[in-house]
Amino acid sequence: MTYLTSRGKWYFISWKGDQAKSGGIASNIGVHFYDMLCWIFGDVEENIVHLKTADTNAGFFKLKHATVRWFLSVNYDYIPEKVKSTGQRTYRSITVDGKEMEFSGGFTDLHTRSYEEILSGNGFGLDEAYPSINTVSVIRNLEPIGLTGEYHPFCKKVLR
Repeated sequence: MTYLTSRGKWYFISWKGDQAKSGGIASNIGVHFYDMLCWIFGDVEENIVHLKTADTNAGFFKLKHATVRWFLSVNYDYIPEKVKSTGQRTYRSITVDGKEMEFSGGFTDLHTRSYEEILSGNGFGLDEAYPSINTVSVIRNLEPIGLTGEYHPFCKKVLR
């Protein structure tokens, strides 16, 4: 699973760039994907962090029904050139059984729609949110192990 969403310098001087306030990259941009992965593939059984910098986190999950190498970043430089050439500043991709599904478009109003549903009484409770919140809490407290084991190939873009 790869999620790259470029942010400007404002990100690092706002509350979002302050790990004490936002929880860092894993919490700030990753929690929605961890929520989706846990919902589809089951709870996290093993959680390893390979890389943790101010603008990038990467790791590996063993879920009940899947293994996932994940890479998150707000650094534009890591977006693939073919995506940059189209003018996109965001790249979302998941590969399942060797087949890549790129889903970068269609998310412009996602937060607004989610908040509307929550205010209408259609939100999710603590039991549904717990797995992803627990996952980001664990990631925040794990020490990265570097390029060993099942790391995401984009890690090599960071650790050259």
